[in-house]
Amino acid sequence: MIQRIAIIALVLLNIGCDQVSKNMVRKNISASEQIELVGKNFILTKVENSGAMLGFGSELSPILKLIFLQALPVLVLLVLLFRILRRSDMNKWLVFAFACVIGGGIGNLIDRIAHGEVTDFFYIDLGGYFKTGIFNMADVSVTMGVLVILFLSIRYRKLDM
Repeated sequence: MIQRIAIIALVLLNIGCDQVSKNMVRKNISASEQIELVGKNFILTKVENSGAMLGFGSELSPILKLIFLQALPVLVLLVLLFRILRRSDMNKWLVFAFACVIGGGIGNLIDRIAHGEVTDFFYIDLGGYFKTGIFNMADVSVTMGVLVILFLSIRYRKLDM
């Protein structure tokens, strides 16, 4: 029971951080404005993305966007959430990782459903050695969760789901 509460709390925390940050950006930053937070290395900006990661799918027809960027992700995230809620014997780090993936995924889904696009606002450029696309807190959550899952799968060679 405590694990289920923790999972739901982690998912809600991820969603909350994502939605609060996006709402602040929507209200306080104009489109394509660039605010240098740490020189030209860490920039706050605002881009509305009608597709998925890096704009993938932005050219799809409205019905295909509905299927591939809303309906299918809702189904996958709900199945994943119910699976981890039913299991009481999962590795705690694995539970944490899946909660991050689910929370971040739901955060971006909220944007797609409520606004028709996802607000992205962070950009990192480490002098040309490392550059990112423009991303948001939901993307950070999903990426962190996936990296933990990959680390655990390499470390333990088998994920028991």
